[in-house]
Amino acid sequence: MKNTVAAFFVVFFYCLSTGYAADKLTVYNSPAGALLNTDFLVKVRQEGREWKAIPNHLIKVDEVKDTKHQVKDASMAYFDFSGSVEVSVIFNKGDISTARIRPLSYGIEPEINGNTLTFKLNQPRNLSVEVNGDIFHNLHLFANPILESVPKKTDPNVIYFGTGIHEFKDKVFNVPSGKTVYIAGDAILRGQLLVHDAKDVKIIGRGMVEHTVKMGVHIANSKNVLVEGIFTTQCATGGSDNVTIRNVKSISYYGWGDGMNVFASKNVFYDGVFCRNSDDCTTVYATRKGFTGGAKNISMQNSTLWADVAHPIFIGIHGNADNPDIIENLTYKNIDILDHQEVQIDYQGCLSINAGDNNLIRNVRFEDIRIEDFRQGQLVNLRVFYNEKYCAAPGKGIEDIYFKNISYNGKNAELSMISGYDEHRKVKNVTFENLKINGKLIYDDMPDKPKWYKTGDMGRIFIDHHVEDVKFIKTQQ
Repeated sequence: MKNTVAAFFVVFFYCLSTGYAADKLTVYNSPAGALLNTDFLVKVRQEGREWKAIPNHLIKVDEVKDTKHQVKDASMAYFDFSGSVEVSVIFNKGDISTARIRPLSYGIEPEINGNTLTFKLNQPRNLSVEVNGDIFHNLHLFANPILESVPKKTDPNVIYFGTGIHEFKDKVFNVPSGKTVYIAGDAILRGQLLVHDAKDVKIIGRGMVEHTVKMGVHIANSKNVLVEGIFTTQCATGGSDNVTIRNVKSISYYGWGDGMNVFASKNVFYDGVFCRNSDDCTTVYATRKGFTGGAKNISMQNSTLWADVAHPIFIGIHGNADNPDIIENLTYKNIDILDHQEVQIDYQGCLSINAGDNNLIRNVRFEDIRIEDFRQGQLVNLRVFYNEKYCAAPGKGIEDIYFKNISYNGKNAELSMISGYDEHRKVKNVTFENLKINGKLIYDDMPDKPKWYKTGDMGRIFIDHHVEDVKFIKTQQ
């Protein structure tokens, strides 16, 4: 008996020391009636263990071709894990000649054998798996962290959506104050979750709001809200304070399918989100859609953005021209931008601040942002402008904008723009630190810049005469 107990503790402490005890893998079945796609067969396993199949859900994405919107069928699969896992993706339509897994910054190189690719993960990732160069019938693979704490069904403060498809009357479910909404990994909601005039609300889990539901999560005039871990179409925040959106996946395919909007709100924090949208991925506006006032203290980090139409990041166009608003204190850090595709020049810009409606936009920081070779658009677009379609007046100004460690690798970037409106409505105090384009640092004292060139010329950035104090500096080799 003593030997058995001793052996147990030896094995137990060995598992702790090697991390084996922490290795977990959770997969979810699809409920009856779920919309599925047969393009891929996805499996996952822990090292030395059996493969587990993962449902391949049907989702839709938007391709603009010759100015026409075309809806395409893509795939989405997800699982939870800790430790390390091996993933197998079988392409059911034929052999795989090429494959890439994005974001490219993760450095995931798959092994290819016939119609199968495999790769390993040792931390949670939100990925796009693309076979034979096809970005419109790709696999969106979301490898989540383990959900450590699942609320109890019997808790009176918990609204529990378990296995199955859940449909709501009038296609909307109103979430009351003080409630935790849990969406199980094998649950699908066919209706919007509306948090309106509420406080102290959580929406958590691994399930999904089905892609047929526009504006899957709407937070309005609310306070202290957490949304974490789910899949949805859009997630908008208006007139609210202290909102956290973490590890939420947003994919849309219809017109005006913005991913994560902010209207007239403060203290909104995004962490680890994935957005692929048929309009702007993430926006910050002032007065708009019945929400009034400015916006401040908005941040996004550790996230991935893919704009099939319009901007990955867009700030500032909407406000109150009669009672001007301020948009301030915004931070975007450690972000991968996978794509940007916009024919209309007025709506281009991966990193875009467009001040309209007498808005003053100030103190915005972009840091550690990696931009892959998008299809069409601009790298940067900072403008004080008057867009008569959406604005009642030009913006008041743009001030104190900092770009640090921004990199772009590609050949499709058009001319970036920094422009004011007139001598009273300017862009002021813009700094680029370690701007790198195709591996080359762009800075004021770069040795191969002719003295008569503007530094912006070296980065294909147009800077007009209503712009003051633009600096390009280098602090790395």
